[in-house]
Amino acid sequence: QVRLVESGGRLVEPGGSLRLSCAASGRTFRVYRMGYFRRAPGQGRVFVAAITWSGGSTNYADSVKGRFTISRDTAKNTVTLEMNSLKPEDTAVYYCAADQFSGWQDWGQGTQVTVSS
Repeated sequence: QVRLVESGGRLVEPGGSLRLSCAASGRTFRVYRMGYFRRAPGQGRVFVAAITWSGGSTNYADSVKGRFTISRDTAKNTVTLEMNSLKPEDTAVYYCAADQFSGWQDWGQGTQVTVSS
């Protein structure tokens, strides 16, 4: 099991920027990829971005392409989501997740991001 702890969520104005961090511990040597998902009020959890642990290949949801950047630091076991040009529709609880070659099975507790003036 991989334990994940997110941080960085807060209230930000539209057009602003925010950085989310996810600290991983436990069986990180078995991780294939790490990612972020989000759950907006009244909606289901959806994919935002992912990065492979060893090669650093990334992919993004269409709604965040060009605005969000995911990166990882394998020495520190952290994953970062840089969010720019934030919109009110980005308001959600953001979750960090780990895939150990068997799907997204490990999840963090979530961090609230609110985009509002």
